[in-house]
Amino acid sequence: MDGISDVAVGVKRGSDELNGASNGSDSKKLRVEEAPPSRVLHIRKLPNEASETEVIALGLPFGKVTNILTLKGKNQAFLEMGTEEAAITMINYYTTVTPHIRNIPIFIQYSNHKELKTDAGNQRTQAVLQAVSAVQSGGSPSSDVQEALAAASSPVLRIIIDNMFYPVTLDVLQQIFSKFGTVMKIITFTKNNQFQALLQFSDPVNAQQAKLALDGQNIYNSCCTLRIDFSKLVNLNVKYNNDKSRDYTRPELPAGDGQPSLDSTVAAAYSKDSNSLLGKIPGALSPLSAAAAAAAAAGRVALAGQTGSSGVLLVSNLNEEMVTPQSLFTLFGVYGDVQRVKILYNKKDSALIQMSDANQAQLAMSHLNGQKVYGKIIRVTLSKHQTVALPRDGLDDQGLTKDFANSPLHRFKKPGSKNFQNIFPPSATLHLSNIPQDVTEDDLRLLFSNAGGTVKAFKFFQDRKMALIQMSTVEEAIQALIDLHNYNMGGNQHLRVSFSKSTI
Repeated sequence: MDGISDVAVGVKRGSDELNGASNGSDSKKLRVEEAPPSRVLHIRKLPNEASETEVIALGLPFGKVTNILTLKGKNQAFLEMGTEEAAITMINYYTTVTPHIRNIPIFIQYSNHKELKTDAGNQRTQAVLQAVSAVQSGGSPSSDVQEALAAASSPVLRIIIDNMFYPVTLDVLQQIFSKFGTVMKIITFTKNNQFQALLQFSDPVNAQQAKLALDGQNIYNSCCTLRIDFSKLVNLNVKYNNDKSRDYTRPELPAGDGQPSLDSTVAAAYSKDSNSLLGKIPGALSPLSAAAAAAAAAGRVALAGQTGSSGVLLVSNLNEEMVTPQSLFTLFGVYGDVQRVKILYNKKDSALIQMSDANQAQLAMSHLNGQKVYGKIIRVTLSKHQTVALPRDGLDDQGLTKDFANSPLHRFKKPGSKNFQNIFPPSATLHLSNIPQDVTEDDLRLLFSNAGGTVKAFKFFQDRKMALIQMSTVEEAIQALIDLHNYNMGGNQHLRVSFSKSTI
């Protein structure tokens, strides 16, 4: 256990460092239940070359960062936020969106320390913090601090959006980036089949901060990833104000190209309605409340360009021997509230599924397209239908159409429900909750192996009302979720099953 000595003066050796001392090993996955909330956060699995400024940038969107301690040899750091509330918001946010530094996923959890007592003489750290907080409060940092930040020379960023599942508009970019300073001009274009933008700040330091905080972040849950570098240009020349380019300093510019400029009433609505687009979305990340971040991450945000699309999905290549409206309701219900399911009478390997809105349909499509269900890889696309019609009265369609509008099993009916924070792609590990007190690990292992799979690992949470169970493949886990979500465990207690982002 040598090497602990590099913990700064005055910091007690807490279980944080000791447990993760093997270079942030996998032995201890991110588990927020471990320590009670604290304004000090323990960050593990940092890439070797991560700088203090990059670590600070993780906390910036959530509030003031008051101290930092990096344990270089261990790829770990401690970050102290100004308030416990800021730390809680940060943890809640990064529970839904994996934080990255230099494209490497990292782990964040509460520390056992309530504050960081670092050597006050550590001037470099103080300079970096001072610089960052000056930039954060909109001031301009002093010259020595500017050097510490190594501010880039160009105020213009080049932004590429990878994995662009939802449309990203100029307004979305303006909302996200204006958290870091005044955005003067934006030009968007498509090059090599990739959506790109050039964005000019009023000050290079703001460009530097935005790049630090946002490079590698996702605008929406698990898609639309920002790749940011500095442009060689130092000034953008914008001729038209329309939905492709905008000069915010010259509202009088023509729209050009016959494209309407953004209607002023729409623009006003955008700026007022904090729920529209990115008022509080991951990426825009300002002092966002946990519930808002989670709802946004769950795709519950009005997405530009999505308003006209319907909430109906067409699912094909189903195993027609096995599939039922109920099984599709349960699986697609992980990503939204399924209203109706119709297996097509003349083509029983296909079905229409009506979600409660277009965003839920997008979310289900992004997570379930290409997954293996009952031995077949399913295809999920948006349907042209606006709704799924019920059979005419008196017509027996052999139970192929079902209306689930009043089902008690909808996961997202309650606004701000915790379920918004727990939407993950299908995975071999399932999260179980609502487990009766007298049910043992053996009972659950048996139940899940009877569902036709192999249980690889099992772990109760401390209160034993929840557990993680790991199947041998994602397909087995999907099958187990379909069969056992809402399974009656006796005493009218029904098991709740969802996909987990953890492994055991």
